[in-house]
This record gives sequence, structure tokens and C-alpha cells, in this order.
Amino acid sequence: MCRDCGCSPGSSTTEHAHGHDLAHEHGHAHEHHHQGDSAVHDHPPHAGQGRTLSVERSLLEANDHQAWHNREDFQQKGVFALNLMSSPGAGKTRLLERTLDELSAKLRMAVVVGDLQTDNDARRMQGRGAPVVPITTGTMCHLEANLVHRACHQLDLAALDVLFIENVGNLVCPASFDLGEAARVVLMSVTEGEDKPFKYPPIFKLADVVVLTKLDMAEAAGFDVDLAVKNIRDVAPQAELVQLSARSGVGLDAWYDFILRGVAERKHEVEEQTAAVRQ
Repeated sequence: MCRDCGCSPGSSTTEHAHGHDLAHEHGHAHEHHHQGDSAVHDHPPHAGQGRTLSVERSLLEANDHQAWHNREDFQQKGVFALNLMSSPGAGKTRLLERTLDELSAKLRMAVVVGDLQTDNDARRMQGRGAPVVPITTGTMCHLEANLVHRACHQLDLAALDVLFIENVGNLVCPASFDLGEAARVVLMSVTEGEDKPFKYPPIFKLADVVVLTKLDMAEAAGFDVDLAVKNIRDVAPQAELVQLSARSGVGLDAWYDFILRGVAERKHEVEEQTAAVRQ
């Protein structure tokens, strides 16, 4: 059950592999769950709330446990895993399409795609040189660590450099669930308004990277880029900021540089671990 909206895993939650080709973390875990629990405990308990909180805590602890194992697996196999989160329509899929097309010669990549219904986004990414595993969550508005773990059974992680996890479009619930990623990427499009970071601060405060998307539409949308950047900096000063347009290509070099740096760091970590074991 999700603390934020009450959604829960339904019987329709499935994972599918399509076709032949579909089959951080820098040593620390995010502390977002504890922040959320603190916020809940600030209010006096109502009748039955104690049990509700206990169930929520148990579920989050179970998710954290699986996320720890996911992270350990990604680290040991040298995979740079990214959790991409945004509101619906912010441009996650389009950015991944272009990323797969343009980095396929340099990196071995795979994608896990989460959606409430349909595998439309996953099918859009087929045929781009990377295995894609869709997850249909049914009633759940976010991905959880166990779903990512099961999806990864359909991938050869040891043969990958990068794993993109495209979360369900939602700026609330995904913030509460660690998936074992190396970095959290939050996308915000110019069609959403400059005040988005103030409306959804938890997910921005936990971001490692904020990507301002659809930059080519800013003028037409009457979007104040400078104000948006200021708001992002105010709410998420810890995050690296990338401004781009997946359509025009503006800013993509900065996005690719972030990915390549992450891959290089992960490879260096693996080399150091290997050397330490040999000693």
C-alpha cells in the first residue's frame, strides 16, 4: 500500500518481455522513507491509525530491504542504474528513445518501463539496440523494488553498462520508494509551469539530477526558464540541472555527459573492488 495515495498491488500487476531483444548509488541509500514517516507522526493518531502506520512502515522496510539487494547487485555487476521520474507527459520516453539511438555505439543499455496500463512506451523503444522489459502495475501508481528485481531476471545485468528505470508518471508516490538506483532523475517539462518544484518538493529534494525538458517549446508555452531554474535551485540545490530538448537536440550533450560520467565511476568502483579482492 502506498502511504501517499493508498494504492496497492493488484492482481493485474504483471511483467512481460517482448520479442527477441526485450527480454548508487555511490554507496548510500536514500532516506526519503524516514522523512515521510516523520511527517505522518507529526499528527495525533486517529482510531486505527496505529495499525495503518505499522503496515506502512513494514511495507517500506520490505521495499528498502529489496532495494538494498538491487543496489548491491547493480554495483557488483557494474551497472549504472537510473530511476527516471516525472509527471505524465514530461518526456521520459522521448528522451530515452533518443538516448538509446545516440549512445548505442558507446554503451550497453537496457530499459525497464513502468506504466499503469498498456506497453505502449515499451514498444516505442523496441528495435533501438537495447532490451526492454515493460511492467504493467495495474492499480499501483509507482514502481517498487521487488517489481524491478523481478524485471531484471529477464536481463543479463553483467552485460550492461546502464539500466534506465522509467517510473510510472507521478510526482508524488515514486518519491517514497527506493528502487536500488544509483541516481534519481526528475524530469520537468516547460508545459508544466515554473512553480512545479514548490508544488511537489519531496521528489525534487531527493533528486540527484533535475532535467528541464521540451526546451524548444518554452517560448510558445510562455514559460519563464530563468524563473524555473531559480525555483529548482531553491528547492533542490543538491541536484545537477540539465536543460534540454529531446526533439531539437539542444542540451543533450550535458545529459549524455552525466550518463557517461556515471558509467565511468561505476566501472572504476568495480575495478577497485576486484583489485581489493585479489589482494
